Amino acid sequence: MVDARDEQDPYIEHRRLLFATAYRMLGSVTDAEDVLQDTWLSWSTVDRCTVRHPKAYLVRTVTNLSLNRLTSARATRETYVGPWLPEPLLTSPDIATEAELADSVSTAMMVVLETLSPVERAVFLLREVFGYSHAEIAETLERPEPTVRQIAHRAREHVQARRPRFDADQKQRRQITAQFMEACAGGDLNAVMELLAPDVTSWSDGGGKVTAARRPLHGTDHVARWIVGFLAKPELATLTMEPAIINGELGILATLGGQTIGALTFDLVDDRIQNLRFQVNPEKLSGLTPHNGLALP
Repeated sequence: MVDARDEQDPYIEHRRLLFATAYRMLGSVTDAEDVLQDTWLSWSTVDRCTVRHPKAYLVRTVTNLSLNRLTSARATRETYVGPWLPEPLLTSPDIATEAELADSVSTAMMVVLETLSPVERAVFLLREVFGYSHAEIAETLERPEPTVRQIAHRAREHVQARRPRFDADQKQRRQITAQFMEACAGGDLNAVMELLAPDVTSWSDGGGKVTAARRPLHGTDHVARWIVGFLAKPELATLTMEPAIINGELGILATLGGQTIGALTFDLVDDRIQNLRFQVNPEKLSGLTPHNGLALP
């Protein structure tokens, strides 16, 4: 990997942006890190004198490497055991105060991005999140600008139709998160039910590696009883929960024996929890530890 002491190297200068691009493209911390490694290998062998705009070169490299990886990853995800959710990532506490930035990396938004084609996802992110012009995106993807404009319009309409409502009341979110953790820790079924919306849905991503619901659960009673029953297992007697900023919003980290075993993110609508997303696949939790300065811009 690049020598971190060379702070003047454009790769080091733009590393956070490159990771942010790859992570939003792939929904995977591990794959994003692999793309950064491949990007550095490409950058380390190129004749720097021929690169007029290093940032553009690096973003183009990351985007195209991510496109290739995403195309192959989709086939793997089709055989995934149970619901597939993006890998969770601890983010800076400051990001939660910037509604648009937090929304762009929220678990709910990452799930919506999964419904786009790889090219649509690249165009949408480069245009709507990172602010590139249609001409710049066309050059990056080596496609005609009119085609990029059409893709951008289609992707934007698709996302807007499925985009979750974003709750910007951080004080209320902190209160409800604390109440939910207290109700879960106490095994209080009624208290858990009172915090859930009538049309609540719960997804659990265990990937067949650990115990998790293999289908989405719907409805207050069904979801609450599953949560309370799951937490009542003897092997989870010493489980602890703590609030954390996960994917730009306040969520919950679960630890057992000093080791992080899962993350919970949720949508908050009208002061009720509408969607819960449990990410407990141990192979997808590497982003829940301090991450070598790769906080998302």
